[in-house]
Amino acid sequence: MDTNAGLGVNELPDAVAAAAFRRLVHHLQHRHDAQNIDLMGLSGFCRNCLADWIMEAGFEGDKAAAREVIHGMPQAEWKATRQSPATEEQLKQMEESVAKNRA
Repeated sequence: MDTNAGLGVNELPDAVAAAAFRRLVHHLQHRHDAQNIDLMGLSGFCRNCLADWIMEAGFEGDKAAAREVIHGMPQAEWKATRQSPATEEQLKQMEESVAKNRA
């Protein structure tokens, strides 16, 4: 069942969509307690996915630069200061969630 039919997200003015995207990124930069593995486990996307998506949308930097935009700092620094090791349960939830993206 397609629950997104008729929402008209493609009809949003670019400025509105950009403002919402920036707010999401700022929120994720503030909420570093929301681990990427948990985001993947719940929603099937994370900060790194957002970086990939801006590259697909035409961002002219490389992957490291795109991730720095999203993380608000170099990814290596973010991982060292913000990321905790994933548990087996988190990895299992992520795998199940990512599988839904392929459906």
